[in-house]
Amino acid sequence: MLCDVITAKLLNDYRLEVVFEDNKRGVIDFSEYLSKGGVFEKFKDINFFRNFTVSKDLGTIIWGDEIDIAPETLYMKCEPGA
Repeated sequence: MLCDVITAKLLNDYRLEVVFEDNKRGVIDFSEYLSKGGVFEKFKDINFFRNFTVSKDLGTIIWGDEIDIAPETLYMKCEPGA
């Protein structure tokens, strides 16, 4: 089942509170992406990371027109609580 992201809010550092269309809400820690390399090298600039938006067209969180992470991946990584 694919559930789109409907809102995302920065909590601190690399943690976002995310709400999905099925009302699942939780926290995703994106700090693991700092060691992945490639396009995720840009996350090492915290100001770049903080400049995200939720794309209604893609149903996920995006950073400019360069980086997006599949909503199903975010759904699996989403931990309850804030």
